[in-house]
Amino acid sequence: MQNRREFLSPRQSQRPLTEGYWLHVNRAAMACRFEVTLPIADESGVLAARDALDEVDRLEDQLTVFREGSEVSQINRYAPTMAVKVEDSLHALLFRCRELYRETEGAFDITSGPLTRVWGFLRREGRLPNADELAAARSLVGSDQLLLNHEERTIRFAGAGVEINLGSIGKGYALDHVAALMRRRRVRTALLNAGSSSMRAIGNGGHQGWLVGLRHPRDLTRRLGLLRIRDCALSTSGSEEQFFEHEGRRYGHIIDPRSGQPAAGVTSVTVVAQSTAVSDALATAFYVGGRALAETYCATHPEVLVILLESGSETPVTIGSSSRCEVRISDA
Repeated sequence: MQNRREFLSPRQSQRPLTEGYWLHVNRAAMACRFEVTLPIADESGVLAARDALDEVDRLEDQLTVFREGSEVSQINRYAPTMAVKVEDSLHALLFRCRELYRETEGAFDITSGPLTRVWGFLRREGRLPNADELAAARSLVGSDQLLLNHEERTIRFAGAGVEINLGSIGKGYALDHVAALMRRRRVRTALLNAGSSSMRAIGNGGHQGWLVGLRHPRDLTRRLGLLRIRDCALSTSGSEEQFFEHEGRRYGHIIDPRSGQPAAGVTSVTVVAQSTAVSDALATAFYVGGRALAETYCATHPEVLVILLESGSETPVTIGSSSRCEVRISDA
């Protein structure tokens, strides 16, 4: 039994080719649709899925920067002037974000909000900043300005104007929480996704793994390839949907925090890893840092697989490897 679905195009998913049907439990959260796919016979899994999606609502209340009362908003308000006590799981996430910042040579950076804002993408109203605006925003960016006290579980910012935004990792972090809760409820087979960019597989989805199609970012009628995934996470980054044009030039919404400019040179990146939070972060980092960064990272981090389509290329490259994923690149 297998479940075939189009990643980045969930409405085009097909039913299993051999037997049975699948249940879909979904919830709108974090500006997308979270969905849990289960075997139709697993009625107890439906209750577990509902409880898990309740957890997503709780996490959104904690992580969003769009609600003044969220914990992240409170951190942004007070951490420039004092050490702020942070809930244990969130503190661990912030610590991991700083590690990923260093491991990716600054390409993944949760302090890049001022750049996203100055380019107009925070409110989806793209604009071209002037040199002074850009310089001011760049001076506030860099996760080394996050002063984390592991023993006290506190965070303080190095100066005024620094802020954090977990939009590039929050959905994946939530999927990891959903997967953990469902495993505790003895759910052995499920496919979890957050919108069109993040996916988490529990079990094999049958004997051969979950079959996932990667949509071509430049041609919606084509696939880049097919993956079979088992007990792992999958995330994709690209700027095909959020961008603006100015004087004939296209500016995508993913900003390189090191230069302050929209990232260029890559069309799409898909990352397979053991954690969806990590695959989300790395997909963003490799979109920014390109092939060279992906190769450097994968050389020292086993079980990370990257499928990267460079600008101007029709065929993606695969970097690294995963024992939980098989890849077949499309010929056309």
